[in-house]
Amino acid sequence: MTRRLLLAAADSRSARRAVLAAPGGRAVVARFVAGETRADAVVATDSLVARGLGVTLDHLGEDTRDPDQAAAVAEEYVGLLGSLDRAGLARRAEVSVKLSALGSGLGADGPGLARAHLRAICRAADTAATTVTVDMEDHAATESTLATVAELRADHPTLGVVLQSYLRRTESDCRELLGAGSRVRLVKGAYAEPESVAWADRVEVDRSYVRCLRLLMEGQGYPMVATHDQRLIEIAGALAVRSGRPQDSYEFQMLYGIRADEQRRLAEAGETVRVYVPYGTDWYAYFMRRLAERPANLGFFARSLVGH
Repeated sequence: MTRRLLLAAADSRSARRAVLAAPGGRAVVARFVAGETRADAVVATDSLVARGLGVTLDHLGEDTRDPDQAAAVAEEYVGLLGSLDRAGLARRAEVSVKLSALGSGLGADGPGLARAHLRAICRAADTAATTVTVDMEDHAATESTLATVAELRADHPTLGVVLQSYLRRTESDCRELLGAGSRVRLVKGAYAEPESVAWADRVEVDRSYVRCLRLLMEGQGYPMVATHDQRLIEIAGALAVRSGRPQDSYEFQMLYGIRADEQRRLAEAGETVRVYVPYGTDWYAYFMRRLAERPANLGFFARSLVGH
């Protein structure tokens, strides 16, 4: 119930105003969001790389309303990749992008517009010698997102994609993405979905995650294990060993501001660890989904507000 309320609040302007108005609200948000500008993102990246961690950067933005806004998002990503390259950080930092932010929802021409913008971002990533991962959105976008990634991989074979274990279809999608060069970030999922397409029970979501992870570890691609769940982290390590995978053939991913000690522990053990770093002015919906994902995040938020 709490999760659904928080997800509903992600679309509420009044709830957003309440977060900002709360004593210390902005300071708490800063734990999960690197800042609002590209410069903030580069500074956060530099700090994480200095600690032996990789980074994937997300310029926050969904619900793009017109072609000019979609073009601005694409230009921001291209500029970000150039900034990372000039700072000598591109080798350890990639970018994550949502097709909706690139205009996929703008009518009949939207999908083509988003593909064109994604191509431009992929070209910039190629120039900087780094990679791009396409984030997954709600279940209605799954088919079109996978089709777009499949199309662009012909020219940009390192293009990655996210799959969500709470969707009933994901195990089948994993089987289609086991080939050499395939990069899949496996997450549990953070959108409010109907039970007809997604498991609501957390145990079922976790079981699906393990089934999908087993497939990816036994495949020929590059699994990106995105979880903060200690039990799943341990299972991932065991599956990697069982599959004979060296530590550089997969990676763990965690969100900025969450379980920093575990990120450091894994990196010190020789694992590849990448931190998902969001930035931008459109941070609110992202922030609310992070609170919804883990009760511990909500507790941290509440304690921080009380502390201020």
